[in-house]
Formats: sequence, structure tokens, C-alpha cells
Amino acid sequence: LDITCENEGCSRKIKLDHLTNHLNQCEYSPKKLISCENGCGIMLLKDDHIVLRNELNNAKYDLQKYKSDVEFYKNEVRTLQEFIRTICATNPSIACCLERVENNEILRWSGRLELARVTHWGGMISTPDIALQDTIKHALLESGCPLDVTNELMENAHERHWPEGLSTLETRQLNRRHYESYVCRRIIGQQAVVVLSSDNRHMDDIMLVEPGIIMIFSHGVK
Repeated sequence: LDITCENEGCSRKIKLDHLTNHLNQCEYSPKKLISCENGCGIMLLKDDHIVLRNELNNAKYDLQKYKSDVEFYKNEVRTLQEFIRTICATNPSIACCLERVENNEILRWSGRLELARVTHWGGMISTPDIALQDTIKHALLESGCPLDVTNELMENAHERHWPEGLSTLETRQLNRRHYESYVCRRIIGQQAVVVLSSDNRHMDDIMLVEPGIIMIFSHGVK
């Protein structure tokens, strides 16, 4: 008997007694190991490769969409900034209010820091020693942080001065889903972030202190 190969994409006809051997060697077999098309060298089952390729294509699509969204929001911000300038030009009281905000030393300093993402919260150093604190303090001053703000933040670099929701290991374990939502800013050149109250008004009061806290990590800050 002549049997058509059952693998999708293969149209070969094989004698029944040769079918088993053909299925084991058929290049269209879903059980066949193939090299990743991105050149990483990993051998994958064809079915797995198709799934991963589809997931990669979906991720690329999502990334492009996010880029488009970011560009859209940038344009919206520029429009809003122009609107604010127009309003300020015609309303002195609003202009004075805006000037006070723009002159806020914390906002002006923190705006120069990049947003950070913590990928390994388990690397948190909740009781840093004096030498490590001095290193972080020097980095803060180098970044342009005002001296008085630096001193306040460094007071809050140890768990004994952290807010109630972070005060002990037990409370940190209970509140992990909360502090993973912190808006963090990277302290330049260090595996450390500053969590400012002004960036985190969406958080509960038990997760904040003024003007903010310093969180130092052994690794995992991007």
C-alpha cells in the first residue's frame, strides 16, 4: 500500500512497510529537532519552535505598539506644556504657582535621575554598614542632591527609619506586592534606588516617609 505522510507540509507517498522509518526522519515531523532560527544554537522540537516563534512575533508587535503609545503620549505632553505656557502668560497667579513647583529643589534634582527597575528584591540590604552608607551619600551629592535632602534621605537608608510597612522582615514579606509597585529612581553608579514620596502618592501612608527612603541592593537594579 502507498501511504501519504501524515506530517503537515509533507506530500510524499511511502510504502506502508517504510512509513515508520519515514516518520522518524521526515523533515516536517513535529518531533524533529531543529536549530533555533535566531542562531542561538539551541535545538528545539519543531512544535516548540513554532510556539516560541509566534510568541516572539507577538512580543515584537507589542513592543512596536508600546513605542507608538510612548510617542503619542510625548506629543500629548508637549501639547499640555504649550497649553500651560499659554495659561501662565495670561494668569499671573497660576504662573506664580507653577514657578514654586518648578523651583522645588527635590523635584528639580530627582527629575535628572533615571527611573529604575528592581529585578531582585531579595538582594535588598536593609541594614547597610557605615562604609556603604558613605558611598551612597557621596553618590547622592555627586548627582546634585541638595545637602539637607541628602542628609534626610541617608537617615532613611536603614530599616530602623523605614516606614511602618517596611520596618521588619516580616512586614516586608507581607507587603511585598505593595513595595514592588514603588516608583524608584536609580542612584547614579550604584546598586541603590531612592523612593521619593513625591513619586509615590499612589501608595498607602504606611509605605512612605518624607522626603523618601534609600534602598540599597547587592544586585538587581536596572
